[in-house]
Amino acid sequence: MAEEFSKAVEEGIRLSKRIYFGNDRAVSPPKPPTSMLKSNTAFLPTSPMVYAVIHDPAIVDNPDVPSYQPYVHGRCEPPALIPLHMINVVELKGDCYLNSAFLEVVGCWRLHCVSGSRACDCILAVPMGPQGSILGVEVSVHRKSYSTQLVDMEDKTGKDNVTRTQDGGFLKSNLFTLTIPQIDGGSNLSVKIRWSQKITCCNDVFSLNVPFNFPDYVNPAGKRMSKKEKVQLNVNAVTGSEIMCKTTSHPMKEIMRNAGSIGFSHETDVLSWSKFDFSFSYAVSSSQINGGVLLDSASLDDDDQRELFCMYLSPGNIQSKKVFRKDIVFVIDISGSMRGKLIDDTKNALQSALSKLHHDDSFSIIAFNGETYQFSTSMELASKDAVERAIQWININFVAGGDTNILHPLNMAIEMLSDAQRSVPIIFLVTDGTVEDERQICDMIKNHTIGGESMCPRIYTLGIGSFCNHYFLRMLAMISKGQHIAALDVDLVEPQMLKLFDKASSIVLANITMNFDDLDEVEVYPSHIPDLSSDSPLTLFGRYRGSFPDVLKVKGVLADFSNFVINLNIQNAKDMPIERVFAREQIEYLTAQAWLSKDKQLEQKVAKISLQTGFLSEYTHMAILENDHLKKAKQSDGTKVSKGKGGNVQGQRMILLPKLGIGFGNLTATSENIPPGVEDTSLSDGAEIFVKKAVDCCGSFCNHCCCCMCCIQACTKINNQCAIAFTQLCVGLGCYSCLSCCSDICCSGNES
Repeated sequence: MAEEFSKAVEEGIRLSKRIYFGNDRAVSPPKPPTSMLKSNTAFLPTSPMVYAVIHDPAIVDNPDVPSYQPYVHGRCEPPALIPLHMINVVELKGDCYLNSAFLEVVGCWRLHCVSGSRACDCILAVPMGPQGSILGVEVSVHRKSYSTQLVDMEDKTGKDNVTRTQDGGFLKSNLFTLTIPQIDGGSNLSVKIRWSQKITCCNDVFSLNVPFNFPDYVNPAGKRMSKKEKVQLNVNAVTGSEIMCKTTSHPMKEIMRNAGSIGFSHETDVLSWSKFDFSFSYAVSSSQINGGVLLDSASLDDDDQRELFCMYLSPGNIQSKKVFRKDIVFVIDISGSMRGKLIDDTKNALQSALSKLHHDDSFSIIAFNGETYQFSTSMELASKDAVERAIQWININFVAGGDTNILHPLNMAIEMLSDAQRSVPIIFLVTDGTVEDERQICDMIKNHTIGGESMCPRIYTLGIGSFCNHYFLRMLAMISKGQHIAALDVDLVEPQMLKLFDKASSIVLANITMNFDDLDEVEVYPSHIPDLSSDSPLTLFGRYRGSFPDVLKVKGVLADFSNFVINLNIQNAKDMPIERVFAREQIEYLTAQAWLSKDKQLEQKVAKISLQTGFLSEYTHMAILENDHLKKAKQSDGTKVSKGKGGNVQGQRMILLPKLGIGFGNLTATSENIPPGVEDTSLSDGAEIFVKKAVDCCGSFCNHCCCCMCCIQACTKINNQCAIAFTQLCVGLGCYSCLSCCSDICCSGNES
């Protein structure tokens, strides 16, 4: 879908050359960077953008000064997308808490490319940073306004007048689109977009990167007029130590500084919009493992009135610290759906990971489809010779084909790691499929984690695409104190796999426990506390009843297997919205629990958290609420307003977007070995009807010797010259029929 979107934008830019803006300039197609010239996604948005959806090219014109436009034949199928001009001002606001950023962009776009007497749909596109979550969109145009909201589809109240649409959703994992229906040419669209994304961290340096690179063709045509660009950023690290600014893409002025928090702003007049993403990095320096606990009270509208807390542990600058030795088994899916680029990227990432192993580490590899293939029956030290032999084995045995069976290779990996000593045993699972015995696999892993082993095997899981069950993989990781990463876009397999390996290979504190004995009740998300790695802080969220201790004692095991104890100070969460900061993690954790237990009450709990915090879930849908202010004004004046389809007398209607969750896997796609990223090949409703009618006519046309479908299939295989000949023949027959009709009716004097 992303490639089709990019092609539609390219076609729209070409179509926009029809627009005449006087002697100043006409819109010319952009020249993408040399490195992107051959890319199929060169015209995907690198900043929030709005596009005009053009089906009929005849409506493309300057809405202010209509010009002579030569007639354009045909329609744009699929529709072309013309990027709109951004005018007046753009404002970016950001609030950073721990490892999460909440962002808001406010801007104004003008439908400059459609005649004032015509209208078209407009598409809003929002690219987001890592693990982006769309939180809300508000659009105001002329006499209407649109806003998104989450709805619980289990609640049937007020759902009678809902219009459903297939437009909108995620083109890629971090690219959200929304369609605003029928905007008049020349209108201004005031847009407010809110989303959240993760802040990356390495060696106590936190980095925020926001897509804010506006292409040249969004600058208004005509004379270069001054525009205003505003950026405001607040950082709340809540450590009590000084925050040091490291790098920034835009000139920022410090406007506020407190212990553990800092604020910046940037405001300037510009002739063209920002040409690069907004990036900001800061450090909270510490040479030791450190952390803290924040307490907060539940909001009044929260059904769960237990108190809130969050705990965070930072690894500090651990360059001089030792990481755990690893015994790692790579369990890699080589089923038929992994063919092509997927298996190649997986092989490249696995070979890179093997080269990063320390000579004290040990490893093995299990490839699986319907069968299992072992590199070695026992663990091997990661010597140069062993790594070279493993790479040769990978190149020979990694051939995609067959079914998917996860249980057997996981059992083999656990058995191989049963004798691991003075190390962290790790299973590194990569798959793109769903299997029927997933709950059985989770039960099996649970039995191993409660078997009394001092260091049970950690399972690090990478799920590829949307056909695998990411909640199953997340559950495997949580039960075993591992980590889960999703590569929903197939081009992210290699970087995400290496990122997950870096997490697994940089553990500095394991078997972490906390003392909650003084509390009446406590619930921690996740319940099995994962290990602390050097590449990012460890954060936990929970609820409790009782009196929280003045100091929280946290214990763990260091890489030399000595015991580690730290006392964490307790603070009030003041300006930090704890529930919203951890909402996404809590929703994903509880959704995995609900899937495993098939608990309907837990599903309802997830839906309520989703509605309260604005984060999407598998049990809520996003809808657009359209408000017609003219109808509302007439209603208030006592004028009778008819109730239209999908609306109500207050001038509102709700448009329900397609389901935006990633789902719980696709057994059918897995069994049929459909690769991730392949578009749904099922026919549309119209096509299905057409094919059905074509097939139905077979029994009565040409005595069963020929049919419409046969003709259609034959026509798709003829060459251009033959097609031209058939066309001329059909035109000739048509003209002959018209002449016959004229001679029979007109010339004979008969009246029809």
